[in-house]
Amino acid sequence: MDDMLETMYAAPGIGLAAIQIGEPLRIIVMDLAREGEKPAPRYFVNPEILTRAAETQPYEEGCLSVPDIYEEVQRPDKVRLRYMNYQGETIEEDCDGLYAVCIQHEMDHLEGILFIDHLSRLKREKALNKLKKAKKLAEEEVTPAQKSHRI
Repeated sequence: MDDMLETMYAAPGIGLAAIQIGEPLRIIVMDLAREGEKPAPRYFVNPEILTRAAETQPYEEGCLSVPDIYEEVQRPDKVRLRYMNYQGETIEEDCDGLYAVCIQHEMDHLEGILFIDHLSRLKREKALNKLKKAKKLAEEEVTPAQKSHRI
């Protein structure tokens, strides 16, 4: 979990699920401290959302797995969460605002869902096309000699 946190900070991001770095574990790390604030890392093992508010709020989301794409997503603005912390203690707590959005976003990763899966078909296609263009540009920047050394 400490390595995950370092990876998340280096990206930079505010949340990371283990599956995003190829580890098939139900683990999330998160730090919602703003720039200039003291880091406040949080660790979630086997998180479960127990209840979700009926009311939703739009939040602009981005993702380390879908770089440079930001779109508004409607999510419940409050959830009740159960998880084990870094020390193995079981915690139950209410989450709201950015905390609720981020934990839902990261828990989606544990189920194989990306935030763009919550978008309308048109917005999702637009985001995927933008990703394809970025990938193509990145590949064009690789020289033939570099390509021959790829595995």
